Amino acid sequence: MADIQRRTERVGGLETSWLEAGSGQPLVLLHGGEFGASAELGWETVIPALARHYRVIAPDVLGFGHSAKVVDFVDGRGFRIRNIADLCAHLGIERAHFAGNSMGAVMLLVDQASDAPQLPVQRMAALCGGGEILSNEFMGALLDYDATFEGMRAIVHALFHGDAWAADDDYVQRRYESSIAPGAWESVASARFRRPGHTSSGGGEPAYERIKVPTLVIEGEHDKLKPPGWAAGVAARMPNGRSAVVAGAGHCPQLEQPDEVVRLLVEHFDEGGDA
Repeated sequence: MADIQRRTERVGGLETSWLEAGSGQPLVLLHGGEFGASAELGWETVIPALARHYRVIAPDVLGFGHSAKVVDFVDGRGFRIRNIADLCAHLGIERAHFAGNSMGAVMLLVDQASDAPQLPVQRMAALCGGGEILSNEFMGALLDYDATFEGMRAIVHALFHGDAWAADDDYVQRRYESSIAPGAWESVASARFRRPGHTSSGGGEPAYERIKVPTLVIEGEHDKLKPPGWAAGVAARMPNGRSAVVAGAGHCPQLEQPDEVVRLLVEHFDEGGDA
């Protein structure tokens, strides 16, 4: 098993923490944005296998895990993207593969569709991020979290296809404790604040047709938060996009079907011999 190390340093003046394992071509993993999310909880099932192929960097995005609990109310997503770009520069990474789940995937898509992408992306994979988001009771569980243990169980139920995850009190407890660490709940909740009558200027989907890097869009077959077939539709709008559906998985396929996700990622990143 890979030797996974946690490092925490000030990057751009902000305390930034990340997991690191393996060697070779850098691969940056960006976790989701649900309450209690972190690099460890988002990627722990695949880091050892991926570290046999790449130098894996899995940061706690600002506001999550062990990183600084800070929020930018003007440009929250851009603020977090810049921190990841600063971390890459801090580590001397000029070019890397990237994979993001949910919020992490959206960060990648938005950055690469922008006029001036900041992340040094060579190839990327977007897992269950991008396209349409359903408005249902499962999304309600994510948005209306009340910082209780049973509230976290509802989030886990929404994220996973299999019932075993939400039934596992120890697993739910890990996510619950992450969600109530000092500043964690406040950082995630406050990022959603909007003054009455305010319409966000950052809404709408990214301009997928502007994303030039080879991109794999991964859909969980039983994702409770997204409509079936969304990944193929998103990938079709990219010049170098393709899609895959992971059977037996919900919104976090890297956790429920780690072997299949590792296979898809390695195949995608190594394609063309440019790994």
